[in-house]
Amino acid sequence: MNQKFVIATIVLTLCMGVNEADAQKKDAYKHTVVLDAGHGGHDTGAIGKNGKEKDVVLSIALKVGDYIKKNMPDTRVIYTRDDDFFVPLDQRAAIANKNNADLFVSIHANSNKSSKPFGTETFAMGLHKSQGNLEVAQKENSVIVMEQDYNTKYEGFDPSSAESYIIFSLMQNVYLDKSLKLASMVQDEFREKAKRADRGVKQAGFLVLWHTKMPSILIETGFISNEEEEKFLMSNTGQDYLASAIYRAIRDYLSSLVAEEMEVQKVTDPTTDKSVQSTNSLCYRLQVATTSAPVADPNEKFKGKPDIFEYKDGNKYKYMVGRFETLDEATNYKKTINTEFPDAFIVPFNNGKKISMSEAKKLEKK
Repeated sequence: MNQKFVIATIVLTLCMGVNEADAQKKDAYKHTVVLDAGHGGHDTGAIGKNGKEKDVVLSIALKVGDYIKKNMPDTRVIYTRDDDFFVPLDQRAAIANKNNADLFVSIHANSNKSSKPFGTETFAMGLHKSQGNLEVAQKENSVIVMEQDYNTKYEGFDPSSAESYIIFSLMQNVYLDKSLKLASMVQDEFREKAKRADRGVKQAGFLVLWHTKMPSILIETGFISNEEEEKFLMSNTGQDYLASAIYRAIRDYLSSLVAEEMEVQKVTDPTTDKSVQSTNSLCYRLQVATTSAPVADPNEKFKGKPDIFEYKDGNKYKYMVGRFETLDEATNYKKTINTEFPDAFIVPFNNGKKISMSEAKKLEKK
């Protein structure tokens, strides 16, 4: 076994041990944020003319953590790495899940074969909708080939195969809406306060976000392949601008959590317009709409689809159709309504509450 890998594994184990100890103190904190500096150790990430991605993003992540600790004493900060060592992608998500984090923020720097592209972009977990998004995900996911037995760990996933990314169409993040909200807030801060070029909020299949059980985003802070942007990324001032922007987005997002956590769930019977409590069992539904105001006639709006389910999430109303005991049944139904509702995606529920797809699969096997 590679000596550096052994050392990195020992360091990772020690860090996770500290995280578990910290977990016992969680009651002292209102929120927990996991900051993930991409790459590390033998995985340099993108390489610019003078710098390496792994070094730039570690510095930014530590600065974000310092801002949070200084200004948000009720928020616990956990780093997936706080030094130059390698952490497998699945372990990064595991650290966040083990510590019941409220947010997972993975920080990266972009690159391109051309030196012309520049600007920031923030991703949430989802199926890529453009070749460009796919290429960014492929580049970031390629690190798994440095891990032992990656074919087994990532269920046969091939980071270089476009076909492999189809899996993500059935693994839509339960927290997608919240992840997109945080991503938008990050991009707003980059554009308005840090004065960086805004390449937008996007979705793509990033393995580091795949198994997280909380709102999660991946930030590309700029192109290290662009000479001018590399200078900004490597400068202390540039890193401060980027870190403070990420901090403000996290701060503002967490301040809105109290309202969002007051989620009211109900099942609406469109024929009698009465509400009843949701059934206590595992089921899969198809989310077809999110609105800012309740739909007056759900039966008409959603074309008489069966088992219309409405619940309030913060100041948004979300609508589901169908109720299925297995993922296969929900997947088949999704195909039948794809023309009417092309953006519909599967959401698992247990005891009336949203759960992750991985949790649902475990429950379904029991």
